[in-house]
Amino acid sequence: MGARRTGRERALQALYQLEMATATTAEALESAWSAAEESNKRDPDAVKFARELVEGVQSHRDEIDQLIERHSHNWRLDRMSRIDRNVLRLGIFELKYRPDIPRKVSINEAVELGKNFGNEESSAFVNGLLDRVAVALNKP
Repeated sequence: MGARRTGRERALQALYQLEMATATTAEALESAWSAAEESNKRDPDAVKFARELVEGVQSHRDEIDQLIERHSHNWRLDRMSRIDRNVLRLGIFELKYRPDIPRKVSINEAVELGKNFGNEESSAFVNGLLDRVAVALNKP
C-alpha cells in the first residue's frame, strides 16, 4: 500500500477518534498508528501526509461541513455515519485545499475509504457527493 493511501487511512481513523473522545490531533494520530498492523513500520511520508490531512480538516472543518450540508440531498450532517462524514471531510479537504492532488484521485481514494471502512452504501454516497462538490468548486 502506498504512503498516501496509508496516510489517508490513519487520518480517517484519527478524525473518527477525535469525534468520539477528547483527544489532541497528535494523540488521535498516535492511537491510529499504534492500532495499525504495520505500526512498527511507519513510513515517514505516510505519517506526514496523515498529519497534514487531519490538521487541514480540523482547521477548515466548519467550511467543509457547510459544503457537505449544501451538497448532500436530504441528509443532515448529524444523520450521516461518522465514517461517511469523515471520509467526506477528507475528500473535500483534498478537493479544495490540495491542488497537487487531482480530482479523480481524491474522489477515488475517498470511495475506497468508504468501501473499506463504511457500509455497503458508503462508496456510492461518497462518490456522488464529492462529485457534486468538485463540480461546484470547479476542480479540474
